[in-house]
Amino acid sequence: MKVSQVFNQFSRHLGRRSKLDIVQARQISFFDQSKTSDWKQAVSEAEKIVGYPTSFMSLRCLLSDELANVAVQIRKLVGTKHPLLKTARGFLDNGKHSLQTRGLIVLLMAKAAGAIEGSFDQHEMVSGIYPNQRQLAEITEMIHTAKLVHQGVINLDTLQESNGSYKDMEFGNKIAVLSGDFLLTSASTGLAELNNTLVVEMISKAIGDMMSAEFTKLRDRNGQMLLPDTVMFPDWERQTYLQSGSLLSRSCEAALELAGHDDDLKQAAAKFGENVAYARQMHEDMLPFTNKGMDANGILSSAPVIKHTEYFGHSSINHDFTSDQIISTVKQNGTAIEWCKQKCGEYGHTAIDCLECFKPSDAKNALTKIVQATTNFKSSKS
Repeated sequence: MKVSQVFNQFSRHLGRRSKLDIVQARQISFFDQSKTSDWKQAVSEAEKIVGYPTSFMSLRCLLSDELANVAVQIRKLVGTKHPLLKTARGFLDNGKHSLQTRGLIVLLMAKAAGAIEGSFDQHEMVSGIYPNQRQLAEITEMIHTAKLVHQGVINLDTLQESNGSYKDMEFGNKIAVLSGDFLLTSASTGLAELNNTLVVEMISKAIGDMMSAEFTKLRDRNGQMLLPDTVMFPDWERQTYLQSGSLLSRSCEAALELAGHDDDLKQAAAKFGENVAYARQMHEDMLPFTNKGMDANGILSSAPVIKHTEYFGHSSINHDFTSDQIISTVKQNGTAIEWCKQKCGEYGHTAIDCLECFKPSDAKNALTKIVQATTNFKSSKS
């Protein structure tokens, strides 16, 4: 059977959604979950500028023979409650609608910076981007995908009978570890092929930061969100940087390193990526408070809740509160919500300011539009 046929069949299996809830799933901040027309339009225009449909950036890896074999094994989990199914469904069932904007931002940053006259063979460039920069963008997406797959591992020690059989959960964990490790190995191989030790060091640090994000005071041993009595907003920023900001920041910087740009421009690119990550995570954290029916998983350590406890004390949020009770408590006094909206805008302004040292171009304009779409809140009536 051809690799593509395996994935098509697997996708159809996942498309038959179960009504069972996925348990012990961790909060994941996707850059591709925004439903606003501004966001989709900004990304669509940006993809045309870089000349690359980044919705399929990881397709080459996903269609490898190795992962095709993994897909066959994951099919055995259909009908169980293992979180890996939810992750796999997001990759395959949504298919053409997936907007993998981390890699897209890296490509836009590479094109906005352009080439240095005489430093590299500009004939190698396609749509103003070097092949190794495109490879870096793919590596960035691959690393992020590996993280999502690894987050499908659940703690078998706390498994309850209602969660599913121990055998199924144990098998799902093995597949999650195997497929996540394969993606990281592929990313590491791709990094080595770039032949740039500084870029390898940058991305390696980002991978280390992502792992560290799972062992902060905002996570318990099962990866669930916590709200410690001592938590402050800087803890949220550190958590966001570790889990997403570091990868985007270092990837933007690495893209410019591959083209031989100076340190000032590389630092501007890194700062841009970091602040975009903050703005995007803030936007995601705000959605349950500004839009009805949004997923409130992980709300306990979201920015609005943390800021609310700074204003009104940690005792104002009972750890036994349901998600609806937490949302209602925070919304009763909108101080924290308004502060977070303003803070999101500040991150956006800082990111756009970082682009001032880049020459005017379509790529620069596209980056600006992505930031603006990220900081634009469209609330539904509550």
